[in-house]
Amino acid sequence: MTYTANEERYEKMEYRRIGRSGVRLPAVSLGLWQNFGGDKPFEDSRAMILRAFDLGITHFDLANNYGPPPGSAEETFGSVLRKDLAPYRDELFISTKAGYYMWPGPYGEWGSRKNLLASLDRSLQRMGLDYVDVFYHHRPDGDTPIEESMGALAHAVKSGKALYAGLSNYGPEETKQAAAILKDLGTPLLVHQPMYSMLNRWIENGLQDVLAEAGAGTVAFCPLGRGQLTGKYIDKLEAEFKTGLRTLKPAAVSAERIDKFRSLEAVAKRRGQTLAQMALTWALREGGVDSVLIGASRVSQIEENVQAVHADPLSAAELQEIDQVMHNIGDVPW
Repeated sequence: MTYTANEERYEKMEYRRIGRSGVRLPAVSLGLWQNFGGDKPFEDSRAMILRAFDLGITHFDLANNYGPPPGSAEETFGSVLRKDLAPYRDELFISTKAGYYMWPGPYGEWGSRKNLLASLDRSLQRMGLDYVDVFYHHRPDGDTPIEESMGALAHAVKSGKALYAGLSNYGPEETKQAAAILKDLGTPLLVHQPMYSMLNRWIENGLQDVLAEAGAGTVAFCPLGRGQLTGKYIDKLEAEFKTGLRTLKPAAVSAERIDKFRSLEAVAKRRGQTLAQMALTWALREGGVDSVLIGASRVSQIEENVQAVHADPLSAAELQEIDQVMHNIGDVPW
């Protein structure tokens, strides 16, 4: 069946300018980190990607290692692009990354020019693209001169294989240095992609200031704290606390932690939101980030999360209440 995009898709989304660039990204973007690999039914992945686009999500975020198996999320996206989205390529903002392990030997990960440019070529082949809109260095590499890694990003842009350069997981000082090098090379840093949520606010300790000075934007991954900021997670916490059966880490299962999450959920309920929706509204607040990357395992999750864009801003009193609830809660991995 031939796919035709929803004609009202751009009425359903808010678009935000990224730094001092001409690019505007949707407030909610779709990340293909999990649930889009070769181990998942293709039609499920296709349905989520197309529904996201129908809701105004134009930014699709990938990396060379997304799957499993690594590389298969790019293959899935490439198949959807060829089958359905090829006529809309100029309406899409597609990103990929390199830096994590992909193949054996000394050139299969980290930040060498060899690794980054070879990886980009493989990503383009998997997706069937001539270029990506932004190419990220996925993580800093302390053993490779940062000038080499940034030179590779600049080359990717100047060769036409990427339109913009990005960083992910870089700290404030590393970002400042990288941004200065990219500027000197004539390929300014467009965007940084850090982990950020109510549970992990590290970017507020210097990184946001560096990005503002560099004129770069911020797209946050894991804005739901890897699922911790959802009602489903709280139900799981309560069940394990009551039964004593443990699949979560022991530090996560405590009466105090459950009470805090339930209090947070109550704030969301007063606002007419789910906890997940309020967590996204919080991340997108003034002083937060430009766009949040949501993951999904089904279409209904995308539909729920996009509603965060239409919510009233959090009031000063609500923000203060959230801060009080979240004090010392800690970001405990599953």
